[in-house]
Amino acid sequence: MRWSLIFSILFILIGVPLMFLYFLPFSTIDFVESGNYNFSLNNGVSEMQFYPNLRFASSDISYKIHDCPLQKQNDMEFAFEIIQNITPLKFYSVVDNEDISVTCGNRIVSDGGGYFIAGEGGPTNITVAGKFHVITGGEILLIKQSDCQRPNIAIHELMHVLGFEHSNNPDNIMYNITKCSQVISEDMIQLLNELYSVPSYSDLAFESVTSTLKGRFLDVNFTVRNIGLNDAEDAVVNIYADNNFVKEINLEPIEIGNGRFMYIGNIWISQLSINELKLVITSDFNEISKTNNEIILEIKDKTNHQD
Repeated sequence: MRWSLIFSILFILIGVPLMFLYFLPFSTIDFVESGNYNFSLNNGVSEMQFYPNLRFASSDISYKIHDCPLQKQNDMEFAFEIIQNITPLKFYSVVDNEDISVTCGNRIVSDGGGYFIAGEGGPTNITVAGKFHVITGGEILLIKQSDCQRPNIAIHELMHVLGFEHSNNPDNIMYNITKCSQVISEDMIQLLNELYSVPSYSDLAFESVTSTLKGRFLDVNFTVRNIGLNDAEDAVVNIYADNNFVKEINLEPIEIGNGRFMYIGNIWISQLSINELKLVITSDFNEISKTNNEIILEIKDKTNHQD
């Protein structure tokens, strides 16, 4: 009995502290996901979007969710939150005139290949503006709610609206068959960061300019196009002959992707001859670039004029 008591005391004094030390972490090991989650399985650069440089005009994008069940509405709002936390995009709810319209369906839709369609989404209107393809509207239809911890179906359809095609990588969120382990890849995030790093400014540029000098009378034809990401306000085009001011022409506002053709005839030139003609767009608003606001050309059709 005495020895049992002694062993019990020794176990409490020595054994219990050793067990406690055994369960203490002596080092930290971080576990990370492995594998290729890129948009494409190919080594080369893939075209991730329907059209190159496809984006909304602004990084602030409005949406409206139309009469969806609570779970699908929560999935969609969670998807907006996830994307805006990892990109420059900000999503906000509006009553009408939304950029993205979200609706829900309860019907079972088959793709004809033994799989059921969980949702549909994409841009509904695209405007070509210079190097950009500008999304001016998008729609999402949520048919099936996600059974995953993350709303992968809603994220997938939202990325379609942002211009992304289907991926050939089964581990990417844009693969056409959904599973909970799929990931929004870093190359997708990087592309969105690059696209929306360009500010939402207008960008007026000369598209074509021709001129004819007949004696001292100048005819000028030119087209100015807005190749930017915002509607352009009033501006002016100033014409100079050998750096001497000749005429100012008013430009009315120009919407994204649209242009103005102008013809000005019989402009009196005081000089006997002109070597160089310069047209300059002057605006008091921000533009993506001002380098395309000036064009210089030589007069190619000179006809001597006698008084």
